Amino acid sequence: MIDETGGDRITLGRVGRTHGIKGWLRLHSFTDPASNITGYRCFHVESAHWQGQLVMDEVREQGTEFIAHFEGYDSPEAARELVGIELQVMASVLPGLDDDEYYWHQLTGLTVVNSKNQLLGQVTGLLATGANDVLVVRGTEDSIDDNERLIPFLRATVVKKIDLVDRVIEVEWEADYLL
Repeated sequence: MIDETGGDRITLGRVGRTHGIKGWLRLHSFTDPASNITGYRCFHVESAHWQGQLVMDEVREQGTEFIAHFEGYDSPEAARELVGIELQVMASVLPGLDDDEYYWHQLTGLTVVNSKNQLLGQVTGLLATGANDVLVVRGTEDSIDDNERLIPFLRATVVKKIDLVDRVIEVEWEADYLL
């Protein structure tokens, strides 16, 4: 999503169901590790009802999950308005990465070509499999076919080059590999 100021907004998590009687809510983190979301306090939100800033004034780990409280939402009835809302920040506030590291949102939308310069499609998402991440590449109007490919994100052997400026990922992956 592009912010009205021209910057990218990144979704870090989603508000889950209410918890308790004081307006606390479950917090579903999309960060890795999940606890990274607790380092952010001010989020941009958009919903069918309103858009604006939402401030998380408290957050606690509860088992493998998190519960959070947001300023001004002090009862379960008030907090219910936030259920399902995605919590976004500007990409510019994310920690910097080394030259050979990428955030998933930077890879989504990039064109994928193989070493034979065949256009395989466009990255529509990534999957965390445990062993390695996987690029989800869907065929486009200009690609060699309309197949969806799951390409392992292995920098040394499969992913040869990532060019964020030209928005291209070069892979060592044959067109008939449909993994």
